[in-house]
Amino acid sequence: MQNVEFKAEIRDLEAARRQCGLVGADRVGTLVQIDTYFRVTEGRLKRRESPGHPVEWIFYRRPDGPVARLAQYTILNEEQARVRYGEGTLVPWKVVRKTRELWMVGNVRVHLDQVEDLGLFVEFEAVVSPRHDLAECRMMVQHLREQFAPIMGEAIAGSYESLVSELPDDERDRRFPSPELT
Repeated sequence: MQNVEFKAEIRDLEAARRQCGLVGADRVGTLVQIDTYFRVTEGRLKRRESPGHPVEWIFYRRPDGPVARLAQYTILNEEQARVRYGEGTLVPWKVVRKTRELWMVGNVRVHLDQVEDLGLFVEFEAVVSPRHDLAECRMMVQHLREQFAPIMGEAIAGSYESLVSELPDDERDRRFPSPELT
C-alpha cells in the first residue's frame, strides 16, 4: 500500500481542531498508541498497540525530508509478523507513546498527535488507491498544508522514532525481557 505523508509541529491543539472543522474533516475518534520500533536492515518496522484494537505490525519505507513524501507500507497481524520475522528475534529499539486524534477529510487521515516527551504534531496521510492516484494525493496534502500553515511549526523530516532516544539497555531488558528468560 502507499500513501503521501507530511508531518509538522503544531503550536495549539485547539486551533488545530478548529482548522480540522474549517476544512470539513470529520472527527473519527481518539486513540492511545504505543509504537515499539525494531531495527531492521531496510525500512522501518514498528509494533503498534492500542487498547481495544488488535496489535498491528507496520513495515514501511519512506525517505526522510521536511516535504510530503511517498511511503510504501505493509500492515501485518501478530501471526503474520511471527512468520515473517520469527519468534523473539527482534530487539526493541525505541518506543513512542502518543495520543492520536483521528480526523478524516476525503481519503486523507489527519492526525493530531500528542507525543510523550516530544510535543504536539499534525500529520496528513493521503491513501493512494484506484480512486485517488498519486498526483491527487499529493495535491490534497499540499492543500491541507496550505490550510494549516498558520498554526504549524517546523516540518518534521523523519518519523517520531527519529526524535526519541534509544532505550538504554537496562530499560529495554526490563520492558522487553528476552524470550528465553520468561
